[in-house]
Amino acid sequence: MAKTDRLTGATGWIDLAFVERERTPREFIEKGIRHHLAGLSLSNTVILLEESGVERSRVAVHNWVQKAGLQPASGRNPDRVAVDQKAIRVNDELYWLYAAVDPATNRILHSRLFPTYTISIAREFLTEVAEKHDVSDAVFLVDSAEDLIGALRQEGYSYRVQRHGFRNAVERVFREVERRTSSFSNCFSHADPTTAETWLQAHAVWWNHA
Repeated sequence: MAKTDRLTGATGWIDLAFVERERTPREFIEKGIRHHLAGLSLSNTVILLEESGVERSRVAVHNWVQKAGLQPASGRNPDRVAVDQKAIRVNDELYWLYAAVDPATNRILHSRLFPTYTISIAREFLTEVAEKHDVSDAVFLVDSAEDLIGALRQEGYSYRVQRHGFRNAVERVFREVERRTSSFSNCFSHADPTTAETWLQAHAVWWNHA
């Protein structure tokens, strides 16, 4: 996906119900959220808004993303679900991002950030996926991650160990997260895990609409 493509598109997926007495016009709040999630750092998003005649701080843009409370939509019925977990650094501590992706559409079905990875945590993640989507007949695609394989067995889901093919969908998601967290060193510094998870879920919503 070209960078210019990532920075364009509709903003109807951004719910601005949180805006009450915000002094910034709504269209610029939408623009700030979309561009930051698409690839601009907070500093460059501020510069972009300044070029449009709106002066707001990095903190203001950060707060817009946090307050919007964006999460991937529920109600999907996928045939396959690619699942994986990946280490994410938050304030020099490692956390694990679990993600479930529909490889037919490349849409993120669900994502969560956990302090470690175990079979119990993987089961909790799969339960949340099942609460949001109809995955009772889906085949889960997983690599050799023992926590996910153990959880899938205990939950009674059909699964297939696969390192390529349809499972590339979840790898693309992780590569994009890596791009964002490595390109801008301030992304998850001075942030607590809840703040990081809120950003990751908002980024998932942008990903699904890009």
